[in-house]
Amino acid sequence: MLGQEEARTRLGAAELGAEPGARASLVQFSSAFCQPCRATRRILAEVAAMVDGVAHIEIDAEERLDLVRTLGIEKTPTVLVLDATGRIVRRAAGMPRKVDVIAALGAAV
Repeated sequence: MLGQEEARTRLGAAELGAEPGARASLVQFSSAFCQPCRATRRILAEVAAMVDGVAHIEIDAEERLDLVRTLGIEKTPTVLVLDATGRIVRRAAGMPRKVDVIAALGAAV
């Protein structure tokens, strides 16, 4: 569940360090020694490749502690699904299932 403050937060290229997708973005917070992060990277890249206008953006949590703190990221991997305006519409910690990522995109596009 998203808090009210988080639901108002909008993330753009400046915060993400990459250009967001035209329709939605899958934002993954990872760390160097996180085994589930590798599998999550593959899943999100596959889904982004399947859906036009969706970008997969991976952020190194250790390099972006400011953003980690602002968003309350507590573990890696954490995945945020952003709509076209950069608003967070879904959030999940841990390795997601591909079917769940596809379903979460439905809330964003």
